[in-house]
Amino acid sequence: MSYHAGTWQVGGPVSADPGLYSTNQAHVGFVADDPTARVGVGDLQVSAVDRNTFSQAPQLPWQEAMAWDGSAGRNNYNITTYKNAGLVTGDPVAVTRCGGRTGFCATSLVAFNNGLIGTAGSNTANNRTSLKLPEGKVPTGMAVTNNSEYALVTVWDTVALKGQVAVISLAGLCNNCDPFNPNGGTPTGIGSTTYSAWYDWWHEWGAVYPGLPNMGNTAFMKVLGYVDLPGMNAPTEIAVTTGFDQFHTALPEKYGEFMGETYTPLTDPVKRATFSGTGTNANRYAKAGVAVVISKSEKKAAFIDLKPLFSYVNSVYFGTGPTEFTNLGYADTQWPYTFASKPQQTPTVIATVTLDDRPTAVRTTLFGPVHRAWIATESGSLRIYGLGNVPTGTTATDVVEKGRVAVGRNPTSLALSKIDPENKTIEPLNQQVLVAARGDRKIQWVRFGSDGNSGSVVRTLQDSRIVDPIAVEDADNFASDNMVLSIADYTGRSVSNYRYGAVIFANRGTSWACQPPTGCPVQPTGSMNMEFGGSHAMEGRPFHIRTANVP
Repeated sequence: MSYHAGTWQVGGPVSADPGLYSTNQAHVGFVADDPTARVGVGDLQVSAVDRNTFSQAPQLPWQEAMAWDGSAGRNNYNITTYKNAGLVTGDPVAVTRCGGRTGFCATSLVAFNNGLIGTAGSNTANNRTSLKLPEGKVPTGMAVTNNSEYALVTVWDTVALKGQVAVISLAGLCNNCDPFNPNGGTPTGIGSTTYSAWYDWWHEWGAVYPGLPNMGNTAFMKVLGYVDLPGMNAPTEIAVTTGFDQFHTALPEKYGEFMGETYTPLTDPVKRATFSGTGTNANRYAKAGVAVVISKSEKKAAFIDLKPLFSYVNSVYFGTGPTEFTNLGYADTQWPYTFASKPQQTPTVIATVTLDDRPTAVRTTLFGPVHRAWIATESGSLRIYGLGNVPTGTTATDVVEKGRVAVGRNPTSLALSKIDPENKTIEPLNQQVLVAARGDRKIQWVRFGSDGNSGSVVRTLQDSRIVDPIAVEDADNFASDNMVLSIADYTGRSVSNYRYGAVIFANRGTSWACQPPTGCPVQPTGSMNMEFGGSHAMEGRPFHIRTANVP
């Protein structure tokens, strides 16, 4: 018998065979009309491949429909638990997760203006953990490193009157698992359920290793300390890169499985040794990184070297000394150690740049041979900055403006590009970026030259249905080509999808729709070779959206 949950718009008829099922799930940050009923973070399914069909309309996730009280999707469940516990007051200010390769960024982190940082789960990756910044430290932006090793939060210190970046160590673990109880059993707070005993979840580590690459289902977080931003009092946004390709954590001898489960525990000296020197795993984790912080009102950008942090933490995990990382806890002298306990790991500001226009958004490349930061400014300029060789460490002399690209006015969002329908020879994660030009009500694709020092607009989406595009996000493509982007429309009070290329299902024979090479093409909108996929009306004004293919 054929069955299909949710709605679909492309392909068909519905098949009994689910095929290579996949969905992209989104966390949406919004200013709620009624804060007593909505927590300001919702869930949407933005696309799905299922049973010979493709869904391109944003919709409440049917996967959560039976989960609880009927608010599924309208309220993120994790955030609701924090609010019910009295941890959350006020509005969300940032929603983020790592980005890049499909499958590595299982869930998002959300920052609230009262200082709470917490996980926002989906139907199959919903670990709950949170922390609260000290009183007077107000978060304004947040970024997560390539493999969810760390979260970096820009902070206005309203007591000391200075700008800072909070550095939070993260650890992934199996879903519904307690980082302090490998045997499970402790009540979770969800109905009468209990935590699971630790198990193999997508080959995640079988132990809690903060600061190491993981699959993104965060179960543990700890503030290590703060990095002062000299001359910057009001940071507004942050981006980060380690220059590390997430695929390097995959084991070819295990058919591409993540390395964690195979190499747990790291207290085993044989397994531990493979990560040092010339060991087989010596290049399966990040060694350095750089963060870029902007201040809109102060017209500045600060560049932070993360190499001291990665170098120190890696030396504890993979050095020849005692296995100090088994003493997990929140005290300064428990693992992971805070900056107060081990100051040599503290990241350093290596450069501060004064801009001639107000910066409105920032993004970086992820990996590859050319490493760049892109800073958008209010009048419509995308500035390109060199970052040197990020995997070995960025220096002050590397931070040089390389070029500029003209874009639309007030570009408030820069999003990773996941695929391009016309040029599949490029690596879009590093050679292309999506720009939400709020002032001109359009989305632009900017493609960069092979040297990373120049670029041009290669595609533009402009439609009368787009009222106020404050943020844009490109969906992951797993097995099948989706080519769907999502727009958070602030004044329009909606999330809208557009498809900019053909849906091409993985090859499954002539009985299936959307088969290669041509697939199911877009139905053009006016002169644009793009198709309106649909809109979802929000119960408030959306300002952030982060999506990923979830396990």
